[in-house]
Amino acid sequence: MNGRNVRTGVCIFAENMDRMVRFYRDILGFETDWDGGAFAEFFTAGGRLSFFMYSKEEFIKAINEDYKRADGINQTFEIGMWLPTYEDIDEEYERLSKLDVKFPAGGPITYPFGIRNFYVSDPEGNLLEIGSDNLG
Repeated sequence: MNGRNVRTGVCIFAENMDRMVRFYRDILGFETDWDGGAFAEFFTAGGRLSFFMYSKEEFIKAINEDYKRADGINQTFEIGMWLPTYEDIDEEYERLSKLDVKFPAGGPITYPFGIRNFYVSDPEGNLLEIGSDNLG
């Protein structure tokens, strides 16, 4: 397998599909044609199956393993969402600040290595990094 020829995707295993789909669709603005079932795909610039969600209940049946839930913030991974400019980061932070969104590390920070970002946790504690490496 040559990694440059492989499409990759990120899947979140959701305990409550309805609540999680509403967060990503209604709060973060991802489009989906979710039908209420155990699987939801979100349309991104990365293409088909670059970001999707699957019911934890159905997944543990598929792998025949017990599920072990993280307490608080899930520190086993993060999803990076990259916006074009630093200004976009500040605008998105302001928009999300008006909604019921949790910012585990506070507001946007610009790091010496050129990234400006902030973190959001979704309703099930998954960590999202919303950042940019471009001044525009």
